[in-house]
Amino acid sequence: MAIKTDIAVIGASPAGLMAARHAALGGAKVMLFEKKEEIGKDPHPANSVFKGMMNITGEKVDPSYVVHDIKGMKIVSPGGHKIKVKTQGYALDKGAFDRFYEKKALAEGVEIKTGTEVVGLNRKDSGVVLKTAASGAGSGSGSDSEIPERVKAKVVIIADGILSKNAQMAGLHTMKHPDDIAWGTELTIRAPGIGEPDFAEYFVGSHAPGWKSTYLPRGGDEAAIGVYVRHYGRDVAPFLDSWIARFKDLKNISDDEFEIVERKSAGDPIVAIPDQTYTDNIMVAGGAAGQSGIGYAMHAGQIAGQVGAMAIAKGDYSARTLSKYRSDWRSSLYTEHAFGRIGLETLRKMEDAEIDELFEVFEDEDVSSLIKGNTVNQGLSVISLMLQKKPSSILKASAFFRNK
Repeated sequence: MAIKTDIAVIGASPAGLMAARHAALGGAKVMLFEKKEEIGKDPHPANSVFKGMMNITGEKVDPSYVVHDIKGMKIVSPGGHKIKVKTQGYALDKGAFDRFYEKKALAEGVEIKTGTEVVGLNRKDSGVVLKTAASGAGSGSGSDSEIPERVKAKVVIIADGILSKNAQMAGLHTMKHPDDIAWGTELTIRAPGIGEPDFAEYFVGSHAPGWKSTYLPRGGDEAAIGVYVRHYGRDVAPFLDSWIARFKDLKNISDDEFEIVERKSAGDPIVAIPDQTYTDNIMVAGGAAGQSGIGYAMHAGQIAGQVGAMAIAKGDYSARTLSKYRSDWRSSLYTEHAFGRIGLETLRKMEDAEIDELFEVFEDEDVSSLIKGNTVNQGLSVISLMLQKKPSSILKASAFFRNK
């Protein structure tokens, strides 16, 4: 006999935790399954969030998971030209961040089963039957030690990351451009004073094709550096080794001062673009749906949870009812993802010299004070400013249409 619940959430990612919490807030009975034995243990390497991203969730940043305040970011071209964007950000203790939202979900009555992996998913009798199994030696906080072998849910929300087997089992092609996932490795490092600056730095160009190399100060002698690459497979070691050597040179760090504390690898679906994110009884949110960025994934989870609770209240779990998830997500976040893809594909196809020329338009200028409005208006503002300052530079944007 299967245990019954209104909504089952698979994965304690930021999207999953928000989906579970908001479904419970909407009056649904919710169970969340996480294959890790403890939420917050060995977290995803995502390690920062900016205030603008959190604003869309309505969530206040809590100091319990912030390790260092960031005043903004500097985007650096291959030749060292910098664009400055002042925007409040935070370097995170990602494990503490996940545990913070675990507690919020528990407070709303979500039943969390850690150390539990969903290994089967089948629609049956106007619901979905999940087959579960222990994924480790035991269960972590917030869990009953007993693991049900079968769970029947009226609605399932899949939020278990970009390599989601459950989305595949549901027959959903969740990303329009799955081959465009940016694979990367993030290192936590120590060096004297390396964590003291208050601006993150993102380096673009052929040294990290398709995305970026990163430097995130984390306070004191600790920072995070990483590299994310598209179209070169999952092994980014050559790019990372090159970035480490360049970073030491840029920051004048000797070999004996440089220490690697931790190494994490993962994928970022920044330009994958969500595709099929729902069907009868099922929705997919977060990385599993190609929804990149902590704040954006959290908001997608909120929407999925709210739509799931609405479906439970109506007693209708059909794709037609759940399509509200897709329409609400598109009205809120699609433009951010679409413009991001255009921008990053343009950069990927440009030569380093072209990127340098483009960046010279805003050399050492704080563009955050010049660009206003929503994403569409911001994009138009950038084009307008580029045309005013250097009309020839806008021609570089035609790189988007190159066959590369």
